[in-house]
Amino acid sequence: MKTQSYPRYGKVYLVGAGPGDPELITVKGAKMLKEADVIVYDRLANPALLSMSSEQSEHLYVGKRPDKPSVSQQQINHILVTKARSGKVVVRLKGGDPFVFGRGGEECEALRTAHVPFEVVPGISSALAAPAFAGIPVTYRREARSFTVVTGHTIRNTDAFANWEHLVHTDTLVVLMGMSRLAQIAAMLIEHGRDANTPVGVIEKATYASQRVVVGTLETIAEQTELLAPPGTIVIGTLASKSKQLAWFHAENSIINNGISNDRLHKQFAG
Repeated sequence: MKTQSYPRYGKVYLVGAGPGDPELITVKGAKMLKEADVIVYDRLANPALLSMSSEQSEHLYVGKRPDKPSVSQQQINHILVTKARSGKVVVRLKGGDPFVFGRGGEECEALRTAHVPFEVVPGISSALAAPAFAGIPVTYRREARSFTVVTGHTIRNTDAFANWEHLVHTDTLVVLMGMSRLAQIAAMLIEHGRDANTPVGVIEKATYASQRVVVGTLETIAEQTELLAPPGTIVIGTLASKSKQLAWFHAENSIINNGISNDRLHKQFAG
């Protein structure tokens, strides 16, 4: 039986850029950046990572912005296939982990269909890194044995989000890309039976020097975070309250407790 042969192509590496801090990329991820001929990167991948690449490498920005004209997923797939078919080593640099709300699976399907070799280099997802940098464990012995990660990006109405009955019972709920819909999420959780006094932590720009953390409750958190902006990670559950004791990362505007930042607290006590 004659086997079908395909042209020899380059290769595409889907690399997780991690949550933001360039030092949090994996060793293999950094290695692939150095070896890449082409780097195709997203909005949530820290541009500082590009400094790890060779001077001869080509950098293509394909970031998507909510409700703004952006490069389509089909166009991105075409770029990856075309560059690889020209014999290039291509790094597809994606914020967090490629397979956690990053459409990495879709891109792998496109590459497989085009018979282009690919490899996935996992990254640290902000679903784990953001709580860790805020001093919020997502599990804790005898207090929280499970956690659920969902995206708030696609909420257009209250029925499209998820199974609310399930979410109100999860020990720790982590919501990515849900900052603009925080009030709606909190209201729906309360409506479906979650205690209004359930602690909530919101981490803005996790792992960056400008990281800010707000700790409140389902009832108060929307008002407390009015001045915060995406990207942000929402952590809902009793463990969110541990941020006040376990916070270790001292950013420019570290912890905001009930709407008062540490910077303001220090000034009040000093004065």
